[in-house]
Amino acid sequence: MSICLRRREFIAGLGGAATWPLAAWAQRRPVIGFLWSRSPGDDPQLVAAFREGLKQVGYIEGQNVVIDYRFAENQYDRLPALAADLVRRQVAVIYANGPAARAAKQATAKVPIVFSAGFDPVEAGLVPSLNRPGGNITGVTILDVELGPKRLELLHELVPATSTVAALVNPSDPARTETTAKLLQAAARTLGLQLVILHASTDAELDAVFASLTQLRAGGLVIGGEPFFNSRVKQLAALSIRYAVPTVYQLPAGGLASYGGNLTDALRVAGLYSGRILKGEKPADLPIQQATKIELILNLKTAGALGINVPLMLRARADEVIE
Repeated sequence: MSICLRRREFIAGLGGAATWPLAAWAQRRPVIGFLWSRSPGDDPQLVAAFREGLKQVGYIEGQNVVIDYRFAENQYDRLPALAADLVRRQVAVIYANGPAARAAKQATAKVPIVFSAGFDPVEAGLVPSLNRPGGNITGVTILDVELGPKRLELLHELVPATSTVAALVNPSDPARTETTAKLLQAAARTLGLQLVILHASTDAELDAVFASLTQLRAGGLVIGGEPFFNSRVKQLAALSIRYAVPTVYQLPAGGLASYGGNLTDALRVAGLYSGRILKGEKPADLPIQQATKIELILNLKTAGALGINVPLMLRARADEVIE
């Protein structure tokens, strides 16, 4: 359901006040622009976590704050126009996920911006420092790009006889892609593995990637926590079973193994920061929060389907084992 529909339903519930112009109603409450690279139906629990963070500082959507949603539907080239539109609408704060953060920064140097990202915001040029972000932008980071080598090591433990593996990156997300590829190539050399970097930014390209793995003789696939891939974890798990490819990525959704940070916590902090800015705090005074909790989840059911015997020592290290 669109935000416009929700606004109309809310106004209709006010009885005689339903004749208020929509713009006047919105002006009575601060407006947060929610800039999301994904589609409206992707990962609703993450949007709910953002609202929960807002609620912790006293802001409830539909009561004392308006959230104006902009979804790029995994078409990252749409993000600059969507960011510019939010600036024109004079929102009080812009929240942006990783791929959207750069577009938001390029769109304004005045409107406060809160981001959540799985890459180094200093290296990406979003902020000059984690402790002193300065300017109009702050946010929260989760470990993701840095975990690529660990995911590769995990895959090597699961399929030790494999000498060739593949890694999947999204060329539409350059803030992650270049660094991810470099880290994985270095880790592959250390492990004595041949690594093939594959690219995908659409559903059709995901299918093509898995279809190509047999020809490449790749015995496994590592996938980072890029937002498009996170929105397709169920599809990725199904493809890994269909093509009998052991796959390690960030989020658990029926795949062989996942190793990554908690996105829900990151969105909650982003909502909390957005609310604090609405209350008068400045982004420059809010240090970048770094979420460091990492979870290893193993799926023995998927392992059985792929004919993989998960070592007991690896099971003992896991935070969760799905039987």
